[in-house]
Amino acid sequence: MADEDISMPVNTDLLVAEDIYLTSGVHIGTQQKSADMKEFIYKVRQDGLYVLDVKKTDERIRAAASFLSRYDPRRILVVSARQYGQKPAREFSKAIGAPAFAGRFVPGTLTNPANPGFIEPEILVVTDPSADKQALNEALNLGIPIVALCDANNETRNVDLVIPTNNKGRRALACVYWLLAREVLVARGNLKDPADFSMGIDDFEAKLV
Repeated sequence: MADEDISMPVNTDLLVAEDIYLTSGVHIGTQQKSADMKEFIYKVRQDGLYVLDVKKTDERIRAAASFLSRYDPRRILVVSARQYGQKPAREFSKAIGAPAFAGRFVPGTLTNPANPGFIEPEILVVTDPSADKQALNEALNLGIPIVALCDANNETRNVDLVIPTNNKGRRALACVYWLLAREVLVARGNLKDPADFSMGIDDFEAKLV
């Protein structure tokens, strides 16, 4: 990893060692940035990649975990159309006791009671607002809150709580969903100590295809 990748602001109060975020590639954004994501970008590298601020990622994981912990897990729907997001999303949902929709999202899942997979969530978690657009639009129609993992190029105007992260990398997605699962369980009181969480990032990581 280039030296410039690790020249982040030092913060000793992160949920995990900063090195875990960096080696997982959580901070590696895209070569395009949206105006919406400007506040979460730390800098741009020489190769044109935007670097996300892991301190802000960390803050948003805490905020999202606190927010999600207030809901009945059975009314939280976790969605991921992205291939490398499907396993982390499923593991996250399993850990907190929520339903997940991994793969192609069937139109009408949230809005058509005649749909065999119809579900009425009170909050939606999406892995990528762009790839999960169908689910996001249906949640918007219902007026339910949306938590989204957003990369440097994502539009976020319809997202209630943004978690800035690389939402395309296998390890980055595993890291963020693992941390989010752990912190939701801590916030709910299911875990007294984060160290008691029996799963690791590897358990959330999708296999190479």
